Amino acid sequence: MQVPSLESIREEGWVIPIHKPLHWTSFDVVAKVRNALKKHYGVKVKIGHAGTLDPLASGVLVLCVGKATKTIEHWVGGEKGYKATVTFGATTASYDAETEVQPTGVPVPDFTPELWASILSTFTGEIQQVPPIFSAIRVDGKRAYAEARKGKELSLPARSIQIHSLALLDRSETTWTLQVQCGKGTYIRSLAHDLGAHLGCGAYLAGLERTQVGRLHLADCWELEEILTRLKTPEAPASTGV
Repeated sequence: MQVPSLESIREEGWVIPIHKPLHWTSFDVVAKVRNALKKHYGVKVKIGHAGTLDPLASGVLVLCVGKATKTIEHWVGGEKGYKATVTFGATTASYDAETEVQPTGVPVPDFTPELWASILSTFTGEIQQVPPIFSAIRVDGKRAYAEARKGKELSLPARSIQIHSLALLDRSETTWTLQVQCGKGTYIRSLAHDLGAHLGCGAYLAGLERTQVGRLHLADCWELEEILTRLKTPEAPASTGV
């Protein structure tokens, strides 16, 4: 993979698929790459990401630079792929491992073909999903997660989402690894929570990797340190921004 010239960014833009590391926020990745781009090109360039990836998730984060920032909505609206690890028999307030894990004390049902068939019929296609209260959705002008961390009770409305397919990659007695192909606005944390409710034993998202955004997959991604290293070598400075 090559670093384009400043002229190319001005004329065509640059779409950078990044393999976001665990524990990094999407904003942190954008800020780091923005600074590296400024040092490399000698001018400030526009940059944004096409869909937040939680700090506790890794995987494909699409950055759009220069003229490519006009394509952000295209990437946001594209199909997403996720490898999700779901742990049953416990729940959390955030629906993932960010908050305290609370065992439910309810046994996890035995896995059967009938159980899997009921999951596919319930959780694929166009379905209604309630976002987690620990999310960036605004409630009365305030971020839901900020209100949730204050201990306030919130009730978010369900939204229509599209889950194209679910595949079971691996499973143990209490943990499943799923491949999820879905559309815009899907919360995999909510999917994990809802699976636990469907089985009656509770569940939370123990791990998440985004494997696809539109036509871009993990194999297409730059490692963050790799692109930062490549951008250390400056290009000839220009006098105007992008």
